[in-house]
Amino acid sequence: MGKGKPRVRDEKKEEEKKRLEEEKRMLEELRKQASERKKKEIKVERGVVRICETTIDGKLKLRHGLLKIKGISHSLAPAIIAAANLDPNMRIGNLTDEQIELIENVVKNPLEYGIPEFLLNRRRDPFDGKSKHLVASELEIQVRQDIEFLKKIRCYRGIRHELGLPVRGQRTRSTFRKGKTVGVQRKKK
Repeated sequence: MGKGKPRVRDEKKEEEKKRLEEEKRMLEELRKQASERKKKEIKVERGVVRICETTIDGKLKLRHGLLKIKGISHSLAPAIIAAANLDPNMRIGNLTDEQIELIENVVKNPLEYGIPEFLLNRRRDPFDGKSKHLVASELEIQVRQDIEFLKKIRCYRGIRHELGLPVRGQRTRSTFRKGKTVGVQRKKK
């Protein structure tokens, strides 16, 4: 019933599969070689750099390295790089001491370097009315002080913080159930 024709088709399919497998192997080898070349190309003077009280891996590009600092967002990092007039593709480990000082100055005084106010994390501070940007330990301390202030004035958010309950209006019927009263108890007979 025409058994010869399917064999020809099967042979063509097998040849096609073999050719595809060979191409896949070749692509994988090329990818491995490219990644090895890339690893060799990345030459970093310093393995670790300390910027704004944060230790950063020297192999990271400038933008990704700045994102490791607590208080620097995805939108602020490129603005800092542009204000400092640095190459965004530069590695953190290749920065000079002067460039690191410049980055720290831009982070601590962003308004002086032309960074817009809406990128700052502490706009119109409720206590002194000034806009500023806090990073690393300063940010942690300020957040802790804000929470203590909320608790002191006994506002709703402060009370929720005291009780360890969610502050931002989430439902608590089925979630946040890790305290003393977890589960359902049976009535004693």
